[in-house]
Amino acid sequence: MLKQRRKSVGVLALLALLAPVAAAQQSRIFREGSSWVQEITGSLATARNLHVKVDVGSVRITGGSEQGITYKIRTLACISSEDSARRQFEAYKISASVRGDTAWINGDWQGGRPRKFSGEFVINVPRDIVEARVETEGGSVSTKGITGRLDAQSGGGSIQLDDIGGTVTAETGGGSIDVGTVGSELTLHTGGGAINIRSAKGKIVAESGGGNVVLVSGLQGAVLETGGGGIQVKQCSGRVKATTGGGSIDLGDIGGPAEIETGGGSIKLGWAKGFVRAETGGGSIELNGVPAARAETSAGGIVAKFVSSGERSDSVLETSAGDINVYLAADLAITVRASIDLANGHNIRSDFTDIRINSEGGDYGPRTITAEGRLNGGGPVLKVRTTTGDITFHRASR
Repeated sequence: MLKQRRKSVGVLALLALLAPVAAAQQSRIFREGSSWVQEITGSLATARNLHVKVDVGSVRITGGSEQGITYKIRTLACISSEDSARRQFEAYKISASVRGDTAWINGDWQGGRPRKFSGEFVINVPRDIVEARVETEGGSVSTKGITGRLDAQSGGGSIQLDDIGGTVTAETGGGSIDVGTVGSELTLHTGGGAINIRSAKGKIVAESGGGNVVLVSGLQGAVLETGGGGIQVKQCSGRVKATTGGGSIDLGDIGGPAEIETGGGSIKLGWAKGFVRAETGGGSIELNGVPAARAETSAGGIVAKFVSSGERSDSVLETSAGDINVYLAADLAITVRASIDLANGHNIRSDFTDIRINSEGGDYGPRTITAEGRLNGGGPVLKVRTTTGDITFHRASR
């Protein structure tokens, strides 16, 4: 008999642990201008994780609370009748509880949704929270000051993140995404808004359906893609892949290889330590410091400066209609082969006597000009070709 009682007590204790712990909260309804406001404030016991899921409303999470989890929720009904407003507040069921090691805050519509209704969920959490998950069907999301992981999703609002220690995944149907500092990997997606990233210590994947993408500092590799906007990277220590359907691409200091592609915009690169592949459907290409590269454009000029440091291999510079200017470091060991297919009115010029220039045809048809030479004993092959345009080999000043 005693054994059965102990077993029953154990079962009841386990059920008590698994049962949701309701929040200690207060609620009031008041008039604000021409609208009615419901304000709910409350607190929850400290939990390792936080999960927020709301049908309507923006969500703002701030780390650093020393009093567990606290929240203030404001819902606003743009309607003159108090009774109608109260019915709307009752239809939007808001709940807060702790289940196991997770704190839950939910906003769930019961039935149809009114048009002129909005909400704001402001939540303060301990900085050392392990994971925060946020889902809102249309409002904005803002999170800062936590050391754990973050998963943020919005049906179409903007997302703002800063001072996040763990991995970050953020997705919105069309709003912008702004990121301050992230201490780990970063994965972002927006259906059409702009993406701005100040600093990330982990690998970066950022995709936009059409907005601009800007990365100020990345300590590992980055994959950046947009359907039509521009891409800008100031500094990234690892491999970079940048792709846009038609905008320009501007990369600064890249600590590894770079793969750059645009459907028609210009390409500009400051420096890269690895092989560079740059391709545009019609814009110009400017590579200011590369060990090796393959650059192609259908209708634009190419400027490329080759340096002796970094991962060197064979290179190709090619355009259908445009001039090509090549700058070669004085100590660069390289083999040069160049050609102009339709050279009438165009020529190959060189600051290097080791590059020999030859001309064929031209009296009654198209003239072809070629050039070949070995600098500093020769090395990886650099092929330079334009269908119609000038080619010039410059001695780099430094």
